[in-house]
This record gives sequence, C-alpha cells and structure tokens, in this order.
Amino acid sequence: MTHTMTTVADGMQGSIPFDPYDYDFHEDPYPTYARLREQAPVYRNTDGDFWALARHHDVTDAFRDNIRLSNSWGVSMDPASYNENAEYAMSFLAMDDPRHLRLRKLVSKGFTPRRVSELAPRIEELTRQHWARCLEMGEFDYVHDFAGLLPMDVVSELLGVGPNDRAYLRTQSDLLIHREEGVTDVPQAAITAYLELHRYYTDLIADRRNNLGDDLVSALIGAEIRDDDGELTMMSDQEIIGFMMLMVVAGNETTTKLLANSVYWAHRSHDQLAQILSAVGDGADSVESVQDWVQETLRYDTSTQMLLRRVVEDVEYGGFTIPAGDRVLLLIGSANRDEEVFGPDADRYRIGRDSDRTILSFGLGTHFCLGAHLARLEAELGLAEIARTVSDFEVDLEAAERVHSVNVRGFASLPMKVQAR
Repeated sequence: MTHTMTTVADGMQGSIPFDPYDYDFHEDPYPTYARLREQAPVYRNTDGDFWALARHHDVTDAFRDNIRLSNSWGVSMDPASYNENAEYAMSFLAMDDPRHLRLRKLVSKGFTPRRVSELAPRIEELTRQHWARCLEMGEFDYVHDFAGLLPMDVVSELLGVGPNDRAYLRTQSDLLIHREEGVTDVPQAAITAYLELHRYYTDLIADRRNNLGDDLVSALIGAEIRDDDGELTMMSDQEIIGFMMLMVVAGNETTTKLLANSVYWAHRSHDQLAQILSAVGDGADSVESVQDWVQETLRYDTSTQMLLRRVVEDVEYGGFTIPAGDRVLLLIGSANRDEEVFGPDADRYRIGRDSDRTILSFGLGTHFCLGAHLARLEAELGLAEIARTVSDFEVDLEAAERVHSVNVRGFASLPMKVQAR
C-alpha cells in the first residue's frame, strides 16, 4: 500500500522541523539528518513543498534514476533558480539526456583528464606560494589566506583568467551562494553577482574568439562533436558561460569548503591529525598520507549537502508515492552518515575508514561530478603541503564563521595558528 504524504513529519510544525534555509540548521545539520533517517527517511514538508530522502539506499537509487527524477530545472530549491532556465547558471547539471549528454561530451573535449593531470605541477606551485605566506604569518584566516585562494586560482588557470581579476571573481562567487537569514530565495546580492559574472565571462569569450590560446575557454570554443544526424555541433556562447558559472561553484566553492572542513575536523580529532603529521615527519609520502584524510572529510562533512530533483513521473520510496510535479531533495550529507552502510560509528570522524565505493559526495550515475578528480587533487596537494611543513596547528573554534547556503556547507572564516617544522 502506498500513500501520498508522510504522517511522521508533515510540515515545519511536524515532529521533525527541517528547513534547509535555517541558519541554526547550517551550524549542524547532522542531528536533524539522524532523526530523519530513523523516523522519517522519506520526508514530506508541506510548508516548503518538498520531499527529502535521508537514507543511503534511497539517495543512491534516486541518483541512478535519471528518467523519473529530472535535473532539467536545476538542483537548487531557490524559487528564482528552480525553473526551465536553470541551465544558464548550472550548465549540464540542469539538463537531462540527450541535451545533458551532448553538452557533457562537448565540455569533456576541453576538460580532459590529461588537462587536469598536467595542471598538477602548477597546483603544487600555487599551493606552496599561498602556504608559504601563511607560514610566515603564523596566525591567519585559513579560508581568506589559503583555502579560498587556491581553488579560485586553479579554476582561473584553467580558464586563462589573469591574477588581477581573481579576487573580483572570488567575491562574486561567495555572493552567488550566500543566503540571507529569513529569506527563502536568491537574495538580490546573489542576483547581482550572477549578472556581474555573466558580463565578465561574455567579455572573456569575445576576447578568446579573437585570441585563441591553450586555455579551457579556447578549447571549449573549438570543441565539436557529431550529433545523431552526423552533423557537427559546437557550444554556443551561452553554453560556455553556463559551464563557467558551474565552475565557479562546483570547481571553486566546494573545494574551498573541502579544504577548510578537512582542517576543522582534523583539529577536532587531534590524535588522528598527530598520526598524519608524525608519519610525514618520519619520511612518509605527504600526498599518500593525506588521501584518507580527504576521503573521510568527503564522507563525514561533505561540501555539497543536498541536491534537488524534479519528479516527472510518479516514483515510490519507502512505501510512499512521490507524485509527478513534486520536488525531492537528495540529502547527501545524511546518506554519507547512514549507519546501515558505514557502521555504528558512522557519526564519528575516523580517518582511514574504507568508504571509496560508498560515499555519495560527487553524486552517482549520469551526473557524477566531472571535476571529482580535480577536487581531490587540489585537496590532497593542499593538505600534503600543510602536513609537510607544520608540526601542529590550532583552529580558533569560537571565532570560526560558517557559510550560509542551502546546498553548500563550509566556512567563511577559520582563524588558524600553525607551528612550522
């Protein structure tokens, strides 16, 4: 027997209040996730007009179901973003096949594994440049002085954006994801940031068309594939702009948050941090030593907490029918702490846990994150440089400030003090 609504948690006045816009929820969403998994794994919120899936197996199935669960209106709950034009800001992340597959193939012509791998020496160089300045200061804001700089520099290197413009792009990127307290839509500052980025990227493409180089934008301008009729197809300027908008968030913001979340939880789990620093100090390979650190952070406190799907055909989860026309949140942050998959200590930060085949931080199926390898590479090289150069570090937990966003979780500020080796 199926139902059209849950009776366990119906609306914000229900037994499990869950508001993705709530600032208190942003501070620590995990107690709410735990209650949802236990009491309302298929959750209906009538006030917010959405469903949510909290358990790992349901989120996994939802990622794989790209027929009944559509990306075509984007992955954000914001009313101003949830519409048929979502692709202008989210690129192929807001498309279904065959349009999604076409654009992803075109992007893949430029955003190749080889291009990413060849970037590794430059990422190392940028990492050492920024971290050397941090070591010299001794006390600094880890986000402002390191974690917020490296990913934007890497994205900028890919796109061929010069150093003088990167602070400006970083500011617009931060504004793009920030949500105002009490406002359940895109704030005006974020709309303005989108328009600013659109203008900047429009000018950048126009310049590249006249001055092609070896950067990603030039590669995307020249990328072409044959369609089903054998005709060559290329990316339009708007499609290239949409992809660059996606890069600002998926390629920049989430990696910044991964770097900061890793440092935060390592500090909170000092005995595990000490083992990593000791191993590197004894001569262990620094990159290999931090890979498990990155992996556990991706599981335990992933940057991308939830993604939206539009239901285009009735679908059943946990005995409940979610009707066509509704929308459902895939709670990645909850799925990554599901005790049925990660064991009774799933709510504990434990570096070295085997979760390679089970974490959902980069999605699954046709929309698996195209930049997953680059994100891991940046995080591993960044944390390896920290492990190689410090004997210990401290984070000022009281002064730390969180980002307030529906989809992205991390820090806007993270004061840090280091002891150099």
